[in-house]
Amino acid sequence: MTITTRRSVALTAAAGAIAFGLAACGGGDTEGGNDDTNGGNGGDNSGGTLAELQESGTITVGINGEEPYSFLDDEGNPTGATIAIHEAVFAELGIDDIEATVVDWDALIPGLNAGRFDAISAGMSILPERCAEADFGVPEIMYTTGLMVPEGNPNGLATLQDMVDTDLTLAVGSGAIEEGYATDLGIEYETVGTNEDGMELVEAGRVDAYALTGISLRALAERNPDVPVEVTESFVAEVDGISQVGAGATVFHPDDDEFREAYNEAYRSVIGSAEDFESVVGEFGFSAAEYAPEDITTEMLCAGELPEAG
Repeated sequence: MTITTRRSVALTAAAGAIAFGLAACGGGDTEGGNDDTNGGNGGDNSGGTLAELQESGTITVGINGEEPYSFLDDEGNPTGATIAIHEAVFAELGIDDIEATVVDWDALIPGLNAGRFDAISAGMSILPERCAEADFGVPEIMYTTGLMVPEGNPNGLATLQDMVDTDLTLAVGSGAIEEGYATDLGIEYETVGTNEDGMELVEAGRVDAYALTGISLRALAERNPDVPVEVTESFVAEVDGISQVGAGATVFHPDDDEFREAYNEAYRSVIGSAEDFESVVGEFGFSAAEYAPEDITTEMLCAGELPEAG
């Protein structure tokens, strides 16, 4: 089911000047573009989407409803860490309203490319196969993985490696990065549509663990204190001896080069440090540890070049 709602964001004092300045930018090689990876059009869209959004003052983003990244609050308004980032950044671009369309995770990129929304606000991990289908902005949120297990952690699980070459089973989100980890590691898994579905499988004993970003699992457990589950310490997943360091970003239509580049510039202006990052998303449980430093680039992650964990 799709739900659309709106949340207003206050314009900053400099919004008008920045918006007009960025609207005049051409399709240069701004950090975060994926042109060499997915055949972007180098600005052939002539900034149409950005100009239209600035004219209307409203943007529609696709979300999956995953707390604490982007979800609907009790009043049906979009909220979460990526929404908070977008409130700040889109305001810099002169876009003062955010509408959210909630869809299944594996429908986010198809929905974007079909024109159902203007960008994806879900903290989506930058992966080569995704870069072949859509364009990612600058890395925004660093990721670690966690496991939700039955209370008491009867199998003593700490990382995905503990499930390799065993008969233990895993739940993962359909199309999520954890599904790729499970496939690469040869772990038997079952896909789920929502985080609550994954938790229910663990509670019912149908799987031995549910893998997701650690911060999402902690939020899920906190919302459901009566469910007999617990969450492991977060870890960086490892496949073939390589740490799977990753980051999530805003996702744009492949034709929207100028919009993406303008967003990247505005993001660096608003969130230029770990302290800025924490001030924007700290209320959702994120800290400076999740801030993506500038030496981790979209081009690097789209090419499958993983930085050192640390």
